[in-house]
Amino acid sequence: MTYHVRPLGPADRQLAWHLGSLAFGYAEQPVPEGWTPDSPDRRVLGVFDPAGRLVAKADDREQGQWFGGRIVPVSGIAGVSTAPELRGRGLARLVLTRLLEGARERGAVISTLFDTTPAPYRALGWEEVGALVHHRVPARVLAEIRPDATTTLRPATEADLPAVSEIYREVARAGSGLMERSGPAFGAIPAQVLAAYHGFTVAVDDTGTIAGYASWNRGPGYDANGRLTVDDLIGRTPEATRTLLAMLGAWASVAPTVLIRLGAADPVWSLVARGDAKPESARPWMLRVVDAPGAVAARGWPRHLTGEVDLELSDDVCPWHQGRHRLVLAGGNGRLEPGGEGTVRLAPRGLAAWYAGAATPQQLRRSGFLTGGDAGTDELLRAATAGPAPTLHDYF
Repeated sequence: MTYHVRPLGPADRQLAWHLGSLAFGYAEQPVPEGWTPDSPDRRVLGVFDPAGRLVAKADDREQGQWFGGRIVPVSGIAGVSTAPELRGRGLARLVLTRLLEGARERGAVISTLFDTTPAPYRALGWEEVGALVHHRVPARVLAEIRPDATTTLRPATEADLPAVSEIYREVARAGSGLMERSGPAFGAIPAQVLAAYHGFTVAVDDTGTIAGYASWNRGPGYDANGRLTVDDLIGRTPEATRTLLAMLGAWASVAPTVLIRLGAADPVWSLVARGDAKPESARPWMLRVVDAPGAVAARGWPRHLTGEVDLELSDDVCPWHQGRHRLVLAGGNGRLEPGGEGTVRLAPRGLAAWYAGAATPQQLRRSGFLTGGDAGTDELLRAATAGPAPTLHDYF
């Protein structure tokens, strides 16, 4: 059967909503007013059968994520759906392959997604590199933390949001994988940002400077089931972090459970025992390199690391970067030049895990994703992406 692949537009809104609702369980909900499959930050690709029926689709979200202190252009994959009668026929592979072609043409160099099951995406070169985890912490544990006497808390105002955004960006810049919260995908006006939460609290130091913030929602009830859900808690200083955590602990009598998003190396762990924080939910996320030379040029690299490694990339899904390249690193910059001896061979999933800093060359060898090279090339590749564990706090 011959299928036709094309971008979806306003005329396809009902078809796109219906197919997505079947896959993700919101079939009873009507199409929201003003919703359309195309928007400034999103391109939706659809697959149609000869009768003109939409049988598969996938969304390409235009976004950025921080790696090595720089914002890397990303294709965020979402809304992947296939008609129930045609699952397992290769339609998801068709639409995702075409989507990656288009994403590369518009400038994306890597792709990330949250997987409901990893197998079909691994078959196309994505690899799990991290997880968005909400941890369940008893509020009584946080109540034992003493607030800083010189730090005050107050509700955030619209005028505070630029300072809040800069605090988040400082953390994202120093991390690996966090979303850049600007552009069309994060274009909400300040009043909408604040209205999205029951509480948006800022910590102010003794100079009047905002030194941290927490965004949180209060769940229903005030018995043993009461809870707070905290999306962000970021302190620029230890005093701000401690004071914000103490505020959450003060809810212990009416909201005894706190759910908080935390990365593996979050400073909160210096104040909370890991045995007291249990994972409540974990959403794994995956990464794929879409344009290897572009991806190498886009991210930052260790400023004091200088060296070269000859790579050979295999990639049937993104064949434009298959073949031999020389990775050159110097002064915090990197480039991938054509040529070289192909000393180290990387499969797509190995390239993804290495680029994200989610696996060392030694681990990739044991997985079968890296072959060739020696201890010297392993050490250079390990040092190139060593650093914070990949972390993502925005679900899409």
